[in-house]
Amino acid sequence: MSEETVVYITSSILVFSMGLFIFLERKFPYRKGLPFLREGIWTDFFWYSIVQNFILKILIFDYIIHPIDLHWHLSRHLVSDWPILGQVLFFLVVHDFYIYWFHRWQHNSKILWRTHEAHHSATAIDWVAGSRSHALEIIINQTVEFLPIILLGADPIVIPIKACIDGVWGMYIHSNINVRSGKLQYFINGPEMHQWHHADQQEVFFSNYATKFAIWDWIFGTGYHPDFKPAKYGLPYAYPKDYFLQFIALFKKVDEEQWMKRRFFSSYKRIGPSLLRMTGLGKTLPKETVPSPVQETPVARDTKKSVSV
Repeated sequence: MSEETVVYITSSILVFSMGLFIFLERKFPYRKGLPFLREGIWTDFFWYSIVQNFILKILIFDYIIHPIDLHWHLSRHLVSDWPILGQVLFFLVVHDFYIYWFHRWQHNSKILWRTHEAHHSATAIDWVAGSRSHALEIIINQTVEFLPIILLGADPIVIPIKACIDGVWGMYIHSNINVRSGKLQYFINGPEMHQWHHADQQEVFFSNYATKFAIWDWIFGTGYHPDFKPAKYGLPYAYPKDYFLQFIALFKKVDEEQWMKRRFFSSYKRIGPSLLRMTGLGKTLPKETVPSPVQETPVARDTKKSVSV
C-alpha cells in the first residue's frame, strides 16, 4: 500500500472519528449541559487544531527532523525488516512511556509547567480540547516522537498511522463522553481518568499522566479514579484565553484585560465569533465566560446513561 493511500485512509479515519465523538458527546455526555459551541471552541479548533498543527508539521519535519537526518547521517535500518504492525506497536509503546514521564516532569517542574499551562487552561473538556497545547510543547514531543521513526529506518507509512492513532486517541481521552470501561481502565486510558486529570481540584494535580496506556499510572502510583466526577476544570489561577496571549504567556506574564483595551486586539477577538455567526453556527455562541453546567461539589457518577466498554 502506498504512502499516499495510507494518508488518505488515516485522514478519513480522523474526520470520521471527529464526527463520531461529537455525536457520542451529545448522546452520552460525561458533563451534562456542556454546549457544542462552548467557550474557547474557536481557539481550540481553528487556531490550535488547524493553523498551529499545519505550521508545526512543516516546521518539525522540514526544518528539524529532516536537517538532523541529513546533517548527522544517523539513519539506521534497525526496524526496516519488522512487520508494519510490529513497527507501529513498538513506537506506540515506547513513545507513550516517554510521554508519561515527560508529562509527569512537566507537572513537577516550574519551568516545564510553563509549556503545559495552556493545555490545562481549558475549562470545558471535550473532543477538541486536547489540541490546546503550546507550540513549544508540541515541538518537543513530536520531534521526540517522529525523529526515531525516521532514524531507525521504519517504513514511511508508520508516520501517518502513528499520527492517526495519536489524533483519535487524543480526541477520545478528552471527549465529554460518559464511558465506563471497567477493569480495562487499568490498562487503556480513556475519558474516565483523563477528565479528572484536567480537573481544578487539588487531589488530582499530580495524577493521571498517562496518554494511551493507563497502566503506567497504576504501576508508578499516580492513578486516580474515584467514583464521582470533577466539580470544575481548568487552572486555579487566571490565565489568558486567547491563542496568541497563551503563546506569549510561556515567556512573560500577560494581562488579557489590558490587551482587550487595545482597539486592534479587541477587533481581532471579534473575528472568530463573527465568522461562526455568519455561518449560522454561532447563534448560541457564549461569551468568553466560564460555563457552569456542573456543581461546585463533586457529583455522583451517572450510571444510568453511559457507554460501556
